[in-house]
Amino acid sequence: MPVLAREPDLYPVDLLDRPDLGQEGEQTWWAMYCRPQHEKQLMRRLRPLGIAHYAPLVGKQCRSQAARVRQAYVPLFTGYVFVYGDESHRYAAVSTSCVSRSLVVPDPLRLTQDLRCIQRLIQSGAALTLEARLQPGTRVRIRSGSFMGLEGVILRRDRRLRLLVAVNFLQQGASVLLDECQLESVD
Repeated sequence: MPVLAREPDLYPVDLLDRPDLGQEGEQTWWAMYCRPQHEKQLMRRLRPLGIAHYAPLVGKQCRSQAARVRQAYVPLFTGYVFVYGDESHRYAAVSTSCVSRSLVVPDPLRLTQDLRCIQRLIQSGAALTLEARLQPGTRVRIRSGSFMGLEGVILRRDRRLRLLVAVNFLQQGASVLLDECQLESVD
């Protein structure tokens, strides 16, 4: 049973489906670095203001003091909420008292692509592992299965292959187990 019901992590719900996302003149991505454990609070304050944002949430099981297993939804990228908008949207987000600093994203198209891949992995329900401080590796594309078309970097951990889908701006990402036969090299 969840500690709290899952809250929306994307606003508006079709934000990442927009074809021109990251190319809209004055609008760009901002990475809001939140005060400790204020990611959800920031999202709660941004929704009524109509400010577009995304902070991927993933399920995490934990035990209560009574040894009951509980499901909590925690940010995949601890401390970060991505806000999409202009300077006035950035100012409104910083004014919520949830943000310690904001960073402009230098490559909004790349971040858009990375966030779309992360969202697809989360929606698949696959078990994700947070990967921090990325190391260079072989870029691959999945050619079959439910993740067909996704691109990422291959990691080898515990003699098993994992596909790393990275948010390069943060130098963090998530990985999922794969079979070698599903992969093809990207030139």
